[in-house]
Amino acid sequence: MTHWPADPGDPPRRVLAVIPARGGSKGVPAKNLAPVGGVPLVARAVGACLAARAVTDVVVSTDDPAVAAAARAAGAEVVTRPAAIAGDTATSEAAVLHALDAFEERARASADVVLLVQCTSPFLLADDIGRVAEAVTLHGADTAVTVAPFHGFVWRDGAPNEPAGPSEPGVSGGFGVNHDKAVRPRRQDRPQDLLETGAAYAMDAAGFRAHRHRFFGRTELVRTDPARVLEIDDPHDLARARALAPLLDTAPAGALPTLADVDAVVLDFDGTQTDDRVLIDTDGREFVSVHRGDGLGIAALRRAGVPTLILSTERNPVVAARARKLSLPVLHGIDRKDIALKQWCEEQGIAPERVLYAGNDVNDLPCLALVGWPVAVADAHDAVRGAARAVTTVPGGRGAVREIAGWLLGPSLDTLPDPLPTSHSK
Repeated sequence: MTHWPADPGDPPRRVLAVIPARGGSKGVPAKNLAPVGGVPLVARAVGACLAARAVTDVVVSTDDPAVAAAARAAGAEVVTRPAAIAGDTATSEAAVLHALDAFEERARASADVVLLVQCTSPFLLADDIGRVAEAVTLHGADTAVTVAPFHGFVWRDGAPNEPAGPSEPGVSGGFGVNHDKAVRPRRQDRPQDLLETGAAYAMDAAGFRAHRHRFFGRTELVRTDPARVLEIDDPHDLARARALAPLLDTAPAGALPTLADVDAVVLDFDGTQTDDRVLIDTDGREFVSVHRGDGLGIAALRRAGVPTLILSTERNPVVAARARKLSLPVLHGIDRKDIALKQWCEEQGIAPERVLYAGNDVNDLPCLALVGWPVAVADAHDAVRGAARAVTTVPGGRGAVREIAGWLLGPSLDTLPDPLPTSHSK
């Protein structure tokens, strides 16, 4: 079975994310259009997929015109699902196989990896989707699934050797599924159970066609934050999701910028394009690490004609070297970054309110106050996060710039140049 090679010289491959979102639902009517955090569930899923690294194409499979309209508005392509695989008994695998066929016929190209992403998991992160995809594209797994640590004791009605199915409470009693009910081991003495979250799956496309199931070969388990695990199956789940949204949404989903909102992108360097660490060798030379995905995102912005600038307080050779590699203009060694940013905007004829500025620390606050789209990376200083209009789901130096590019460019990120080197010396 052929996987996406890890060699950075190899060309990018197609990674298709399929979001099944039929119109009917018995538990919650029109569930996939139900808003959480002010955004329909299907649009939340589309946004997370578009922002995920490695994902090149996003398709929503639906039989419902309203769902299709919401999906297109969020930036996804739509595949109309036939009635034969749109009922209550239809499997997700059937929807994904149909969408895969339809997409490949339309695109006149084959997908190398296909993802199944469920919009009933409203707090799934773009980073989780990216890691599921990379389990197959980079790590050689045949399939991958999101899981979360689970420490509960699971019980089932009836006796262990009885046929599976509901029983009358109190008649047959209950038995422990993952434990002996006569023994109560401490948490630290028990093996770590992992709960399948039901949120995201990745499959080698050729293997998926052959097996017609989401699990085959070697399955990699991608651990996610258990606090974000929630599947919406009934009205109580939906109510919980709406209550949690203000706490779990780092930025209002659906309120992210697009190219219609932004005329230029300005990026801090240390802590935004790096993880804010410096490695020093025995000769005193300093090195920083950058993310390949950020380089790809910047290349896509440049290809789309979006003016992009690196603006840094530090005057270090590594900043200039990175700017040269990315073919970007750079202003570094700047004490008053806000003054330099305002002057650059005047020279470019760009209104500051049409600029997206991404930063991570307090010296970025004046620039954030100047622009219309202040953005903080996920691990930014609390004051920066508070001043930001949007916050990435991944930290600086780990794909935050790639995520921002995904907000702006959406599906057009599917054609990217070759990856860039990952480190530069100071």
